[in-house]
Amino acid sequence: MTTDLTSTITPDFYSILSQTAVAYQEGSKPPKPDVVVNALLQAEKYGKQQRLNCPFDSLMGKWRLCFVTGTKKIRKRGGIVFVKGFYMPKFASVHISFSSSTEQVLDRGEIGNQLQLGSILLKLTGPAKYLDNKNLLVFDFTQMQISLFARVVYNRQIRSGKTQILDFDNQPIAKLPFFAFFLLTEDFIAARGRGGGLAIWIKANPN
Repeated sequence: MTTDLTSTITPDFYSILSQTAVAYQEGSKPPKPDVVVNALLQAEKYGKQQRLNCPFDSLMGKWRLCFVTGTKKIRKRGGIVFVKGFYMPKFASVHISFSSSTEQVLDRGEIGNQLQLGSILLKLTGPAKYLDNKNLLVFDFTQMQISLFARVVYNRQIRSGKTQILDFDNQPIAKLPFFAFFLLTEDFIAARGRGGGLAIWIKANPN
């Protein structure tokens, strides 16, 4: 199956997640957090059962974080449980972006993660690798940039920079952060992170 999942997703959860994305974008009343979490879990289960394919090139562009859940470990039960999900406040703009590799390698690219808080912009970038058969994106942040009033005041490599990039392909997946995508449409995407949390991003308006 391809990126256009709207024709294959059952209405019970797709309509909720679509409403979530639209409400956040327009500023209208969104579904309750527990309803969204349940819809995300249904979407994830459906994606695994149907073996949905989310191509890497369909992730290209910029996406704004809309909704996220946290998790906490329960030692006695040997697992994790969700901390109540919440919508990202509009005053803190968090975006994730994906771009293709300059070497034109199909499953390679760059990831960017940025936080805009007033006049301050913090941006992290680094290499990314996509595993199509698992809809899994592994990545590593190697560059940090800080801007104040649109002026770059800090731009340096972090955690060994170039050395880290060269060693990226040799790192086992278990040691790298990742996103396991289970829903991808033209307007929003959803994934589970390495820590177990779930998140929804909506397509950002072009600048």
